[in-house]
Amino acid sequence: MSGNLGCVIVAVDGGEESMDALRWAIDNLKLRSPAPGSFIVLHVQPPPTIAAGLNPGAIPFGGPSHVEVPAFTAAIEAHQGRITQAIIDHALKICSEKNVNVKSEVVIGDAKEKVCELVEKLHADLLVMGSHTFGPIKRMFLGSVSNYCANHAQCPVVVVKGKGTSS
Repeated sequence: MSGNLGCVIVAVDGGEESMDALRWAIDNLKLRSPAPGSFIVLHVQPPPTIAAGLNPGAIPFGGPSHVEVPAFTAAIEAHQGRITQAIIDHALKICSEKNVNVKSEVVIGDAKEKVCELVEKLHADLLVMGSHTFGPIKRMFLGSVSNYCANHAQCPVVVVKGKGTSS
């Protein structure tokens, strides 16, 4: 990639593919100096309802199934927070090992939409993401965040395929 880039967003999740994409971005992209946005490591944390599989299930012994259990939601939020922190810590460790200063950003919501929203909000010059090794069936049901972003983000998108990733 030629030219200077001001703001590069690298989307990371729990997969090693996204960390490979981060390494690729650090090793291959030249940022403008001084860079207004430089590298931004982005993680989208799923909302508690998605993390819980949408519904913890009916309360045993005939309780109403539509009642939200605050303690259950709080436990999921705390667990998600720990996972998010571990992901961000891992990404920041990679950056510090390569002597790259980055900013980290965490947003909560649907990954596809939130990544594209942040690209637009920050006027990113480039979005870098990893590609999971989902087969065609799993990809059909789960959708592909990288495919969605490649088609909807308002900047160029680089999808870094991991080793052993086909299609």
